[in-house]
Amino acid sequence: MSDGSRILAALATVRDPELDEPITSLGFVASCALSEDGCAEVRLRLPTYFCAPNFAFLMVADAHDAVSAMEGVRHTEVVLEDHFAAEAINDGVAARAGFARAFAGEAAGELDRLRADFLRKAVLAGTDQVCRTALAAGAEPAALAGLSLGDVPGSPELDRLRHRRGELGLPAGDDAPLLIDPATGAPIAADAVSRHLHRARTTRVGIEANTGICRGLLRHRYQDEGEGEEDR
Repeated sequence: MSDGSRILAALATVRDPELDEPITSLGFVASCALSEDGCAEVRLRLPTYFCAPNFAFLMVADAHDAVSAMEGVRHTEVVLEDHFAAEAINDGVAARAGFARAFAGEAAGELDRLRADFLRKAVLAGTDQVCRTALAAGAEPAALAGLSLGDVPGSPELDRLRHRRGELGLPAGDDAPLLIDPATGAPIAADAVSRHLHRARTTRVGIEANTGICRGLLRHRYQDEGEGEEDR
């Protein structure tokens, strides 16, 4: 694997927290390179000049961590381009200062709660993806309350749901209930399944709509494809 491919593989583990998609497939990686002496440089771009700075900070910080963890990388520089808060974000991540210090006087605190909120949305969206397959196969909605993850046929969507639940510390093994409250991990009762599925479907549709908008804005802003971008 070439050095460029290795960096892209590392960056593919970094997700836009709101869209729950890798920054590579979204086209957010403008360029990346690794020198012979182990210096990595990554340049990121976003759909608009005014994308939320907290989301941007998370992606830049996560990209820095992912690339720094690569074997053979001695120094990492991640630069966000063309963004109104780029200087504060880039300097804060380079100094490992955290969001609150990078935006001193403006930020209420760190971003752990925000990250968890979006992970819970990803769990809901993933639940809809998995349950749609079961419902299409003839399962009754109320019957889903009695299913575990191990009862569902394997699929990339199920693997993704397990991973997102695991990141939140929610049950993700074969014996874990298929339907759970993403905030508490409590199973969903049969009489609450329809409401839960509606919430999951609405969340998925919202995330997919935002993803489409961001892809369109990025393509309009930049006429070239990003490194590792997937055409959708």
